[in-house]
Amino acid sequence: MPNINIRKSLLQFVFSGSYMKRWNDKLRPMELMEVDKQAHKMMAAWLLFVLNSRGLPEQERLALGGKIIEGGLFEYFYRLVITDIKPPVFYQIKANPDHYGRLTEWVLEQLMPRIRPLGGAFWKRLCAYLKEPEHTDLAGQILTASHLYASNWEFNLIKEVNPLDDEFADIEQWFQTGLGSFSHLRGVPEIMEGPKTPLGRFMHQCGQLRFQTRWSQTPRIPETSVLGHLFIVACYSYFFSLAVEACEARRQNNFFSGLFHDLPEFLTRDIISPVKRSVARIGDLIKEYEGLQMESRVFSLLKKGGAQDVAERLAYFLGIEVGSEFASTVVEAGKIRKVEWDELRERYNENELDPKDGEMLKICDDMAAFLEAYTAVRNGITSDHLQGAMWRIRKMYAYTSAVNGLHVGALLADFD
Repeated sequence: MPNINIRKSLLQFVFSGSYMKRWNDKLRPMELMEVDKQAHKMMAAWLLFVLNSRGLPEQERLALGGKIIEGGLFEYFYRLVITDIKPPVFYQIKANPDHYGRLTEWVLEQLMPRIRPLGGAFWKRLCAYLKEPEHTDLAGQILTASHLYASNWEFNLIKEVNPLDDEFADIEQWFQTGLGSFSHLRGVPEIMEGPKTPLGRFMHQCGQLRFQTRWSQTPRIPETSVLGHLFIVACYSYFFSLAVEACEARRQNNFFSGLFHDLPEFLTRDIISPVKRSVARIGDLIKEYEGLQMESRVFSLLKKGGAQDVAERLAYFLGIEVGSEFASTVVEAGKIRKVEWDELRERYNENELDPKDGEMLKICDDMAAFLEAYTAVRNGITSDHLQGAMWRIRKMYAYTSAVNGLHVGALLADFD
């Protein structure tokens, strides 16, 4: 069993991207947060991953997916540490091997107490990745193209309100040139076109989740969007997957399921659980409506754009066939089957079965919600709603048994 510990400091570190403002030297119609951009970037990376792994042998495809996920995590960690270094300055540092090496050594010192408990193997991969200033393999190209896409999407939100900013013409040209250099990747030309193409419209739909604030009737600091919440849940899902020794396919499915699990909310908004439970069958009605809207506005769009495989994978992550994103599933003989979590861990933890942890996704979703409420209360914003949410989540997991040494109740107890 790997020596992996998930600690309070790691969960809070990942959540800290909810505070980190982007474009904070420009006029902005709304605050743009780092965690939202990271979510949109990794959604784009997943799309490009599916499109550019067509025809690859299964082991190569899994290896590529693993590199994309961990590369995205490592880059996020680095970004959280260097905070407000403007991109032009950072690119100058990267161009000088000595300067970049010294900065990276300092970054690794800051990361060690938070990340090292995830195990020696994960830490070694992180160190090796960050010590290389550029990654030109397929995974690196996909991540860079996705980063440019998500940043350019934000840029398009603010450029009209900054008509006199003398940097904007150069910034716009830099994005177009940068994205153009990746036009050989399947999907990049289409997402560059924006909502005019099916793939571009899909990515635009994903980006719109940054406009939806969670806990919209409860004041909080920081406020979090549905989009940022998705990235936090995806990160937690990946860490928990490492802790329970999930196979490679299962780790990736858990990350991407976390990344997309609330995608239908761009159609229905963030309907809080008490509302779903308050009226008989309201939850079922919402699910039914979400399913119809997802088919007409997302899945059919992707299929028309020649991305049947993208639609199928997305439907698997969302648990469309089994009725819930929080159901654990495997694929046997080409058919999706719902299984118990114990079965998944004991009998189906194999790449060939394409396993996905629905129950663990629910734990990570609750953990992210707990962090949102806990952080707001610690920042002096208290309400019955926030206190009640914290109490319910603590109670829910207080007596759950440990899974491979991972005890959710004990982890929550660290948040005093």
